Order: sequence, then C-alpha cells, then structure tokens
Amino acid sequence: MSGDGEEDLPAFVALHGAALRASRVPARYWESLCRKLRGEVFDAGDYFGIMQVEEVDEEEEGDEEMEEELKKKPNPGNEPCFKVIVTNENGLQASNPDSIFLIDHAWTYRVEHARQQLLQVPGLLHRMTNLMGIDFHGEIPDEGSIEQVLQEMWKYNQTYQLSQGTAEEKVPVWYIMDEFGSRIQHSDQPSFATAPLFYMPQQIAYTVLWPLRDLETGDEVTRDYAYGEPDRLIRKCVLLPWVPNEVLDVNCFTPEPSDEHYQAILAENKEKLPVMINPPVYDKDKVFKVFTDIQQVLNNLTHPRFVFTDHEGEADILYNFSHFKDYRKLSEERPEVMLNQFPCENLLTVKDCLASISRRAGGPDGPRWLPRTFNLQTELPQFISYFQQRDRRGEDNHWICKPWNLARSLDTHITNNLNNIIRHRESSPKVVCKYIENPVLFHREDVGMVKFDIRYVVLLRSIKPLKLYIYDVFWLRFSNRAFSLDDLDDYEKHFTVMNYAPGVTLKQVHCEEFIPLFEKQYPEHPWTTVQANIFKAFAELFQVASAKPAPLGICDYPSSRAIYAVDLMLKWDTSRDGKRIMQPQILEVNFNPDCDRACKYHPTFFNDVFSTLFLDEADSCHVTCIV
Repeated sequence: MSGDGEEDLPAFVALHGAALRASRVPARYWESLCRKLRGEVFDAGDYFGIMQVEEVDEEEEGDEEMEEELKKKPNPGNEPCFKVIVTNENGLQASNPDSIFLIDHAWTYRVEHARQQLLQVPGLLHRMTNLMGIDFHGEIPDEGSIEQVLQEMWKYNQTYQLSQGTAEEKVPVWYIMDEFGSRIQHSDQPSFATAPLFYMPQQIAYTVLWPLRDLETGDEVTRDYAYGEPDRLIRKCVLLPWVPNEVLDVNCFTPEPSDEHYQAILAENKEKLPVMINPPVYDKDKVFKVFTDIQQVLNNLTHPRFVFTDHEGEADILYNFSHFKDYRKLSEERPEVMLNQFPCENLLTVKDCLASISRRAGGPDGPRWLPRTFNLQTELPQFISYFQQRDRRGEDNHWICKPWNLARSLDTHITNNLNNIIRHRESSPKVVCKYIENPVLFHREDVGMVKFDIRYVVLLRSIKPLKLYIYDVFWLRFSNRAFSLDDLDDYEKHFTVMNYAPGVTLKQVHCEEFIPLFEKQYPEHPWTTVQANIFKAFAELFQVASAKPAPLGICDYPSSRAIYAVDLMLKWDTSRDGKRIMQPQILEVNFNPDCDRACKYHPTFFNDVFSTLFLDEADSCHVTCIV
C-alpha cells in the first residue's frame, strides 16, 4: 500500500472503526478495505465465479422424496439455482490482509417507495425479475411482475439504519445486493461473513465480504442468513423465508413477561424511581409557577392561578416536552414540585409494553379492546405458529408491523406475507398486530366508505387512588380513499395520519358534526353507547397499567400528573349473545401529544387541563371523570 494510504488509515478508522467493530470485521483487513473503498476496487471477479446448479438429475425426477427436499432448498420453485464458488487457482487465505471484498448494491430503497421505483426507474424491474428468476419479457412494467418482485424481494433484502438525522431519515433502508452478492447461499457453517458498511466520504453503502477460513479452488462461498442467532428454534423461524417449515407445535399463547423483563426496561431507560413522599398540600388560592418548554402551553395557558417562570429551580410545576428521568433526586430534594409525567409511563406509550400489560385484562388472546399483538423480538415462534394456524383454518391473515417507539405511522407496514414480517424483525424492534380487516367505516361524500380513527385526550390525575378524566372533545382522522383489503402499500387507503404528508388532503370533521352523521349512517348504534364502551376500555387499560407496583406498573408518585392521547378504531365484532357490535380497538397511547388542533378550536383547552390536573377543579372544565 502506498504511503499516503497509510496516512489515510487513521482517518478511515476514526470514521468507520465503530461500525467495523460492531460488524466484527477483523482489523487485519481494514487497511485493504480503506484502499478498495477509496479506489472503488471491485476485485471479487478475480477470485469468485457464479455457477448455475442443476436442481434434479433426469432419473430422479419422479422421486417424491427428492421433490419434497427440493421444496426446502434456498431457491424453491422453477427458477434456476445459483451458487458462488472460489475460482482463483490459488484459493483464498483468511490470513491474507487483502482477502476482503466489496459488493455493490443493485437497489436501495425504503419500503414505502418500492412499488413506485419499480414502476418508474428505467431498467430496475427488468434487473430485479432477472435476479429473482421471475418471468418478465415486456418493456413496460406490469402490475403482475411488480407484485411478484414485492413478494419475492424479502428473500433478497438486507437492511441498515442511519443513526443520525430526523425521525424520517432514521427509517430503515433496505437494499438488494448485486447479482454476485445475491447468489451467495445460506449455510449453518458459513465460509464467509458479510456486513453493510456506509462509506462516509462517498455517502454510499456497500456490503463487505471476508472469509472465515481458508478456501481452495472450487469451494463454495456461503454466509449464515441467521448470523448471530444461537437459539435453534429462533434460527428455524428466521430462516423460514428460504427454508419453508412449520412451527405449528409451538404454543401461540403469550403470557405476560417476567418481572425481570420490566426491571430490564427500567434500567435501559435510565429512570430512577422516586422515594415515598406524602401528597403535597397547597394553599387554596396559591398561584403556581410553571416551567415549560412547550410552546402550545406558553401560548394558551391563561388561567390566573398559573404564571410562567424561566427558572426551573423556582418552579412549582415542571411541564416538560422530553422524558424526565431522575425522579429520585426530585422526590428527595423537592417533593412538592409537580410534573407532567409519571415514572414508568412508557408501559403505556411504548407499543410492546402496552401489549404486555394489557394481557392482564384478557384471556390467551388478550383483551377484546386490543388487536392481537406479538413482540417480534421475543415472541417470533408464537407469532409464526399463530399465523400458520390461521392460514390452515382459512382465516384472514393481514398484519401490521409497527416500530416499538415511533409515531406518525413511520416505518409501519401492512402485509399478509409471512416472509415480509419475519424479515422486518431485522431492521428495528417491532411489534406485529392483527390488522383490522373489518373496520367500522365512515361515508365520505367525496370518496365513499373510508377508514377513520378517533383520538381522545386522557388526563391522569393520580394512580392511588386511580383518577382518570377524558377531555370532552375528541378528534377524528380519515383515510382519503375508499377502504378495501388490497393495495396494502396505498398509504391514503390504509392510514389516517395525513397532517404530516406534504401535498395530501387532510379531511377535518369536528366531533359535534361527526356524531349526527355517524348516527345517521348507523342508526342502531347510538354514539352514547359506542362512547361508553370506549371509556370502559380506557378504564380497564389504566386499571391494569397501575395494578402492579413500579416498574411492573405505572409508579404511584403523588406529585405526578399527565395527559395522553389515545388513538383507537372501531371494528365489527360479535357479542357473547350473538349480536353485531362495534368493538373499540386501542391502537396506541401517546405521551405529550400535539395539541395544536385542540388549542385552535378550543382556546380554554390548557386552562381545563391545568385546572383538572393541578388544582383539582374539574367541575367547571370540559372533562368527564371515568374512574
């Protein structure tokens, strides 16, 4: 390597060392990797070749056992099977510092843009159908071929995530390696390892390939598609896209996680629980100093018993936008200071925790007010068993994959493709929830029957005793296209969050206008009855969330208060006595929700919130006590 290359190495390591260590790329290869990246050296062709493998010998074609085995191959179906072999006459030595290779990416995209890119990027569909062994002879992209690629791509997809940037920029990126990389087959005893590497100077991602042992000419290049997973059952599940298997013998019952699980969450959140304090008592006419960084509060709180302060140290109330962590210090030094959050409230606001604690309220399938939910990190075998059982019974199998902790429908995907769901587990921690296939719809004159969801603002005054209020106004969000169980990647048909998408129509209907329209469409379902069932579900949720001591439940800290936004839909269900009912389905609970619309249409909103939570004067406010 040239002298200036050696000088480049420390800079390269400073930028990429952490990623290389995390991917366990041996340090002996780093210098060569630096040189190859800088010079864009793709020399894999000097060492490897792609070989087409004949699947079955002529005389064995009728053999049924052979047919069965074939179905289990990594490339099932009629498409040709390929493998990559070492062709260099000297073989390949793992100790050679040059034995590291760059693999280019044929297609890099975010899932929500995949269909559009296959339609619009010249040559992309042609290349992908070739790579995946799908018949496509036309010049013009056709829906059938695109659909096949969208189904098959989960056998070829790899993923990485940017660690910096906006929430949108952190949404996982998926990519398909070029023809060479995509032909490398799976083995439980792999001869090579691969890892994605984002090369900072060019802002381009490559895959790097390096040997795990010495190889001779003719040896196969393989990698472990379930790399880093030691558990046999989980490996079997993770490998299902390539090695079809049944896991029907796994019990799909998902009990509530152990106490240690909740302790680990507390530790990971770096939250320090408060010490026991006596509930603070205040003078009847005290004026409270409020410290807040929330603009909507600063602009709209006008109640005479609250004044703002810029000094956190002199505040009576801390109303923070970001999560508070050190409750212990606050409880020891300033127990009389109230704040707008509860210790361990993430049990409600993080989707996997919400599903876990909700199991306290229902049988093996969880409560009727929560869609059946599995944590893909910890309950993958149970989910696959449940999916395969439903498949056998011919039941609907549409599911929605959601990140544990992102809002606004980011990185959220609807699918009935099991491979898709299994592979999404690799990108970021996710839950998978049963997609509501029979939602109660609302007739929009301009569009037809659309999905809608409802947002209620819930005010939690205390845990012991449990005191819960609902703001009297609720908010509605509508899809922009008529609902049907197809075009699962059509955002405006299947999602209702339109206020963050540029150039998308946002349909607004005030709740007072909505109720008579709803009752006209569904005369047998008066809104008072529907809302009573919604409130019953909310009450049950908060009861189970506070039923156990922290960190297994929301902490009973007398100085805490909070507001949450609960989003829900209604689905058609059958009651125990056989009647058709509208069953509330709680979708998520949001901490510190955006109250822009609330303030715009109801200027007293924050006066009501503060009076209810901090003054205990709910009677004159637009709130209803439900517990």
